Amino acid sequence: MTPSSADRPEAPLPEASVAERLEALRRAGGLGEALALFDACPAVPVEQMLGSWRGEGVRTGHPLAGVLEASGWHGKRFESTEDVHPLVFGFGTTLFSVNLALIPLSATVRVGLMVPRPLVETVGRRALRLARTSRPAARLRMMEHRGVVTATMVYDALPINDHFRRVTDDTMLGVMDRRGDERPFVFVLRRELP
Repeated sequence: MTPSSADRPEAPLPEASVAERLEALRRAGGLGEALALFDACPAVPVEQMLGSWRGEGVRTGHPLAGVLEASGWHGKRFESTEDVHPLVFGFGTTLFSVNLALIPLSATVRVGLMVPRPLVETVGRRALRLARTSRPAARLRMMEHRGVVTATMVYDALPINDHFRRVTDDTMLGVMDRRGDERPFVFVLRRELP
């Protein structure tokens, strides 16, 4: 029996086309569009994730979109496959990692929807300073997500996996898959340091 076209994965789009679609997505948002672009991007080997990355949420209606940035989220740092700092925050030129075990993520998502953005910034930034750590809080592994085996960041303390796809060598599209969420949080990472 021959598989239908719906059963076969789509061929990856040319890099220029993916980059154009990412820019359009950043302007317009939308979960369907974000996941379609994610599916069109090729897999990423874990070695390509090593380094420091600047993060930015994509507007898809997820409660974390905008809340992380308002709280000072800077990005992620992958020192090795075993030493990953999944949430790096920054205020001015000071960057620091946080201990995720000290952050009630579910409550943060709920509160982020109800609290005015300036209050999120003030309270969130003070609380994050108390949760600073120098210890890694995640690892990188190759895992299957949406039918493709790709680099995935596995959190140590939370039921979360961040799956990555390549837009360019220095730009990745990520999908945060958290147990209990009806929809994923979609974000972009741009390389800062190799």
